[in-house]
Amino acid sequence: MTILVTGGAGYIGAHVVRLLQEQGERVVVVDDLSTGRADRVGGATLVECDIASPEATGLLTTTLRDEQVDAVIHFAARKQVGESVEKPAWYYQQNVGGLTNLLTAMEAAGVDRLVFSSSAATYGMPAVSSVEEKLHAEPINPYGETKLVCEWLARAAARAWGLRFVALRYFNVAGAGWPELGDPAVLNLVPMVLDRLARGERPAIFGDDYPTPDGTCIRDYIHVRDLADAHISSLAYLDRAEREFDVFNVGTGEGASVREVIEEIGRASGLDATPEIRPRRAGDPPRLVASPERISRELGWSAERALPEIVSSAWEAWQAGPRRIEV
Repeated sequence: MTILVTGGAGYIGAHVVRLLQEQGERVVVVDDLSTGRADRVGGATLVECDIASPEATGLLTTTLRDEQVDAVIHFAARKQVGESVEKPAWYYQQNVGGLTNLLTAMEAAGVDRLVFSSSAATYGMPAVSSVEEKLHAEPINPYGETKLVCEWLARAAARAWGLRFVALRYFNVAGAGWPELGDPAVLNLVPMVLDRLARGERPAIFGDDYPTPDGTCIRDYIHVRDLADAHISSLAYLDRAEREFDVFNVGTGEGASVREVIEEIGRASGLDATPEIRPRRAGDPPRLVASPERISRELGWSAERALPEIVSSAWEAWQAGPRRIEV
């Protein structure tokens, strides 16, 4: 079986590529290398391409045909919330336009299986403590909107020409399956804390007066290796003749507060991670935790790694990188 992974040189994509390779699958990676690195794809065939560019459809169609691809896992997208607010048209062009090009190529090449990287950002700020897939999606920023529109687009392709797809709505991804595949971006809580510690600064907590046990926001943290396993399970799900659902949350069902995560980083690193308290940021819900019941029931998948392993693996990966912290 040959799997094409768009964005396979990035953080999550590289983990999926490695798991597929360990299972003996042939992998083709399409990546523009704007945030990914070629040395993360192992022995996979690498096709350098911006899938949102005007010429991408032809190159993708040729690649799918020539490499005899059986299924696609699609990660390639822009994913910074703040940037999406500043550049909404560009985000739609990149994320929705990129998937449009990919689906056009898949239809032309006769490839009908797609696992799509979606996001819990599609939910917006739901007034519930445990988020289920049946909840009405109301994204509050252009990034979340593009992910939801991409789900609609894939569903329309399923009706039009028989695409078999599943969308995985991730919650807070962190950790590393292998030290060399750690998160290279400083955009999420764990690498942001490590970055501040590396610069000799205190971690920041934005608001400690939320209606939670310790006053800080609670989120569902999922180990990137568990998330990668969910993609493998999703490929098998697409082989079923009957598939009741095409959207699944990927989370643990357990929440950890910002303060708890920072304390865990202090324990794993042995560093003083005493935080400084700053004012709340607009748009942060007090609690956002996944209900993983559907994916557990339908795919037989569940998270195996809890917060201590998430943080310890992230710390090990950080120490293996160029910004190692002396302790």
